[in-house]
Amino acid sequence: MELLQENGKEQSGARKKSSIIVGPWGGNGGSSWDDGIYHGVREITIVYDHCIDSINFVYDKNGKPVTAENHGGVGGSRTAEIKLQYPEEYLTSVNGHYCPIVHGGSPVIRSLAFSSNKRKFRTIWSGRRDAVYTFHGRSIDCRV
Repeated sequence: MELLQENGKEQSGARKKSSIIVGPWGGNGGSSWDDGIYHGVREITIVYDHCIDSINFVYDKNGKPVTAENHGGVGGSRTAEIKLQYPEEYLTSVNGHYCPIVHGGSPVIRSLAFSSNKRKFRTIWSGRRDAVYTFHGRSIDCRV
């Protein structure tokens, strides 16, 4: 028996699962969204350029794909697609980085990385990657 809570109410289904809801994080702009309860994630599509412009999910509900509403804007010229081998493959982690594009601007999502129980997908970077160009420090004899 699956027991999930949605808006404080228990939902029943085929098997027991637990879920933790975290976030959202970032700036004060935009509006919150929640795609609801599904059996799993089949695909993720990310559109990006200088930031992550939009994200879309295809879920599984009772063995059938369900395409959720697109979240975000209409910008971006690059697309990354992640296709999971559902039901054998499932997401185990999502990581990301957010910061302003320009000094003093609103923070936006700049990178996303997904991992599953079978593989780690390439990190989706938007815009320029900050890099280390030099090091400095102090040393004495054989110690740094």
